[in-house]
This record gives sequence, C-alpha cells and structure tokens, in this order.
Amino acid sequence: MPKIIAKKQDWIFLGYQLFSEEGISGIIVEKMAKKLKVNKSSFYWHFKTKKDFVEEIISYWVASNTNQIISITDSEKSGKEKFTKLIELSFKKEPYLDFIFFLKRYAKKNKNIQSLIDKIDAQRIAYTKGILMEMNFSKKEAEAKSILFYKYLIGYHEMLRYKKQSKNYTAAVKKELNQFIKY
Repeated sequence: MPKIIAKKQDWIFLGYQLFSEEGISGIIVEKMAKKLKVNKSSFYWHFKTKKDFVEEIISYWVASNTNQIISITDSEKSGKEKFTKLIELSFKKEPYLDFIFFLKRYAKKNKNIQSLIDKIDAQRIAYTKGILMEMNFSKKEAEAKSILFYKYLIGYHEMLRYKKQSKNYTAAVKKELNQFIKY
C-alpha cells in the first residue's frame, strides 16, 4: 500500500478550516493527522511547533482574505469599479467567515496576534480610503466612510454568520452602503 503524504499546504488549509469552525481548540495534531490519513509526525516535518503552525494559518488567511482581495480589486480601472469589486469580494458568504472571530478571541491571550489584527484592520481601512479618494471623496470624508464601511462589513458578517444569504445579497448590500457612501 503506498504511503500517503500530506503536503504543507494540506495541513495549512485543514488547520484554517478547523480554526474557522472551532478556534484554537480545533487545532489538535492527532485529529488533523487522522483527517489527512497520515502520521502526526508528518505535521512535525512541516512545522516545528503548534504556534508556528497557527502563524502559517494566519499568514494563509492574510494572503487569501486581504492581499488577494486587494490584488483582484486593483485590477479594476476606476475608483467606482474598484469599490464595486471590493463589495462583491468582501460581502460574500463563505464557509470560513468565523476565522476572524476566533482569531480575535485567540488574540486576547497573544498580543502579537492582536497587533497583527490591528495592522490588517488598518490596512483594509486605508485601502478602502484610497479607493474612496479615487472616487473624489475628500481625505476626511474618505477616512470616515472607510471606517464606517469596515465596521459595516464586520457587522454584516456577524449578523449573517449562521443564516442563508439571499441570491441578490450584493444588490441589497450596495443599496445599504449607498446610504452613507454615495457611489
């Protein structure tokens, strides 16, 4: 019987899924090894410690939920097109939205994680501010509206967490956002 080998990315994606479902308590090496049908020594081949593993999961989250969204949004031409794309990419129902909520809980015990969350929040707000300034909002208006946008996004996901999203959710989000960001 051939030996099944779990790649580093397999571990990271499974860890991301489990963290999104259960937080740090879901990161149990034996449980993950069983799901991947490998020895737990495979985990330690790729990661020195559980802490290193969690850092890799967080890096994956940053890459897929911040950097990738920014990259895709930046491919649009105008500020309005970028803002529309940002809405479509940010206000989505995906199975791993609870990652950030569990990460914030985990950060209570780890100041470095809290610093990272603060940095990501600031990056996201600054990015949105830049788009709004591109849409001819003043610097002051763009700053206030980008903070409102981000808080609305977090609240939207919190309210939606365990509910089915309507098929035309993007139109509803755009209509609501248009109440405080005319675009």
